[in-house]
Amino acid sequence: MCDHCGCGHPHDHSHEHNHNHDHSHDHSHEHSHNHGDGHDHAHAHAPSEPMRTIDVRKSAMAQNQRHADQNRGWFRAKGLTAFNLLSSPGAGKTALLEATLKHLLPHAAAIVGDLQTENDAIRLRASGAQAVQITTGATCHLDAHMVLHALEKITTDGLKFLFIENVGNLVCPASYDLGEHRRVVLLSVTEGEDKPLKYPVIFHHADLVLITKCDLAEAVGFQREDALKNIRQVAPRAKILELSVKTGAGMDAWFAWLAG
Repeated sequence: MCDHCGCGHPHDHSHEHNHNHDHSHDHSHEHSHNHGDGHDHAHAHAPSEPMRTIDVRKSAMAQNQRHADQNRGWFRAKGLTAFNLLSSPGAGKTALLEATLKHLLPHAAAIVGDLQTENDAIRLRASGAQAVQITTGATCHLDAHMVLHALEKITTDGLKFLFIENVGNLVCPASYDLGEHRRVVLLSVTEGEDKPLKYPVIFHHADLVLITKCDLAEAVGFQREDALKNIRQVAPRAKILELSVKTGAGMDAWFAWLAG
């Protein structure tokens, strides 16, 4: 269950349930009320068990953390560096990955999350790299368990980099550790300068903030200095890079950061 919106997880779980329900209800009623009308009632009720409250969200997050730790161990064993890419829809994650996978071939692969279709994975496979699609159905984020299953489909020989393109969403993905080494948050110039102030949590946990589609900055009236100030306010430890996949501007700095 999503910690924020309550969305469900559609992936298949195989659960073995051993439910042994032994219901023994012993109700003893002795009525001894003297109402002065000849009726003598006595009540003796067996004590009931105390009510227990289960925090489902806390349990779900604890389970996710266990799977994230499993993923981390898997990455370590395979010698992989994993990156979790997060942004709102349309910020340019897939376009960035297309160029990045081509540059890093044959040492990079991708896992892609969307609610429906395999469009992005098909697009990324055209670069020559491995790309595994996760379709989440009604779930607005990836979780570590989904990634754990996707890893089974990846051949790791020669791989050094794994990119996880999260579902386009600036809220829920921030809460889910996937086992990644680094988090990258994209901010497109078309989204406006105040997006980091509106969605501070996802930016706060970023290792890198990429300002994307910089070739459109003048056309949309993007206020660069305001954006930089807002990012630094909510994500003081994050590195900030500016780039345009279309023109290639800033891509060398992105590749250098990955290699570092």
